[in-house]
Amino acid sequence: MTEKTMDLGGVVVATTLAFKEDASAPAGLAVDYDKFGEHVDFLMSNGCRGVGPNGSLGEYSSLTDDERRKVIQVAVDAVDGRGIVVAGVHGVGSHQARKWAEISKEDGADGVLLLPPTLYRANESEVIAHFAEVAKVGLPIMAYNNPFDTKVDLTPALVAKLAEIPEVVAIKEFSGDVRRVYEIKELCDIDVIAGADDVLFELMVNGAVGWFAGYPNAFPREAVELYNLCRDGEWHQAKALYEQLVAVFRWDSRTEFVQAIKLSMDICGNSYGGPTRPPRGPLSAEQHAQVTADTERALAALAARREAVGA
Repeated sequence: MTEKTMDLGGVVVATTLAFKEDASAPAGLAVDYDKFGEHVDFLMSNGCRGVGPNGSLGEYSSLTDDERRKVIQVAVDAVDGRGIVVAGVHGVGSHQARKWAEISKEDGADGVLLLPPTLYRANESEVIAHFAEVAKVGLPIMAYNNPFDTKVDLTPALVAKLAEIPEVVAIKEFSGDVRRVYEIKELCDIDVIAGADDVLFELMVNGAVGWFAGYPNAFPREAVELYNLCRDGEWHQAKALYEQLVAVFRWDSRTEFVQAIKLSMDICGNSYGGPTRPPRGPLSAEQHAQVTADTERALAALAARREAVGA
């Protein structure tokens, strides 16, 4: 049994995954492991606490088993002891999720991110059994509440039951209901992690201790500063910075969040975003224009802020 510890304070980035054109690869797109490794290094060099490969942003469900495993290995190598790797181990059943947890442990991950069973609306006892089975691997588990995609809501009462499993050390809260932090903390001792970028400030005010983040793929330095301001109780400064970013952060909670974040990465120019594999298609012209406008507006505001500080 693992000790119930994993330091999740900081910005753990749910990493995007780079692809390159290759006619022999699935959907004509091969994983670009070199660019992925460079991106992980970029995030760690900008002060992030760690990375979360093989989540939805990493398009895990579109990967072959060999690709999915190598992504973990590349992430561990690129982090190189500077932080933590929390690998997504989502699966239709507990046997698949446990297999990915075992692989993640073998390849050096520090913990795992785990959804309830995917593609099946599990009941409460099935959800608990799912987490208990994966817990047998012995890695710390961050449960992931995403009721929109899984159709299963990890309510505070259910989170409290999951927290009785020693390996379940945290809950990534993506419901958008910022009130839940209080109720979860009233019911159990578990780290609440902000899981939706566009309620980051509100969740941190209410007691979230970490940020499992999407948009810091594009804005890692500013995200780390924002998190640190919240952690230190510098709420007025944090709010001023958050207001410059929240419009583009809203794309993290939309259906096309992977495409949007990758486009923002390309606009920011610090790391490669690129295309997505099916079932994700390209953004519509209107969406592309709006993501571009929101990203450029954030960049302009951040540039003005840096100039004012420098002055």
